[in-house]
Amino acid sequence: MFSRWSNSHHSEENDSLQHESKVKELRAALGPLAGRGLKYCTDACLRRYLEARNWNVDKSTKMLEETLKWRSTYKPEEIRWDEVAVEGETGKVYRANFHDRDGRTVLILRPGKQNTTSLDNQLRHLVYMIENAILNLPEGQQQMVWLIDFTGWSLSTRVPIKSARDTANVLQNYYPERLAMAFLYNPPRIFEAFWKIVKYFLDAKTFQKVKFVYPKNKDSVELMRSYFDEENLPTEFGGKAILEYNHEEFSKQMVQDDTKSATLWGIGC
Repeated sequence: MFSRWSNSHHSEENDSLQHESKVKELRAALGPLAGRGLKYCTDACLRRYLEARNWNVDKSTKMLEETLKWRSTYKPEEIRWDEVAVEGETGKVYRANFHDRDGRTVLILRPGKQNTTSLDNQLRHLVYMIENAILNLPEGQQQMVWLIDFTGWSLSTRVPIKSARDTANVLQNYYPERLAMAFLYNPPRIFEAFWKIVKYFLDAKTFQKVKFVYPKNKDSVELMRSYFDEENLPTEFGGKAILEYNHEEFSKQMVQDDTKSATLWGIGC
């Protein structure tokens, strides 16, 4: 028994040594970095890109270089709440005031609350919220969880396919291994047709993180319980908490976070 434990322990050590050397290889492949690129490329960040590309250094380098290029033009860390606040008025995407059992930040998405028509602004708002979720991750935690509530969702409120594809691309290509799990809570039957198309935009790793949850399904309920404490979880997701989105309160919080973010990235507010 002991030898079996020491073998598995040994292979774990080997893996971790191999992974460390891959991180060094990736850092060398990136070459010298400066400014925000340097701040972005922490060891934890490099590990996420390697994980996303099955520890293939060439593929991870390409992926990370493309992210750095995107970040230098899109400048996600410079988006401020007042630029996207109109998107947030209905609470269609916001950071929850509770975490999952592992202490991960939770984003609540309510696609039925869509209130605007500019796809570019909608994506900018989502990117802002992803950055905000990351900003608020506890020490040592790299991932967030999405809770998607389909109340009020219909084909008329759905995002166009192009927008769904753009969102999937941004999440997969520029935020690899940031999503731990996305729970699609009680989607209507009509969503299945939409999903059949959308799932083609997802890579295998992302696809496995998407869970359909139905309140009358025992396995679904168990899955939610394994991730969330019922006391924290809003009733819309089968829990006991009352969910109320207060735009004014949330806005105050985001303005404070903007200052925190500016300090972190060294941006003059």
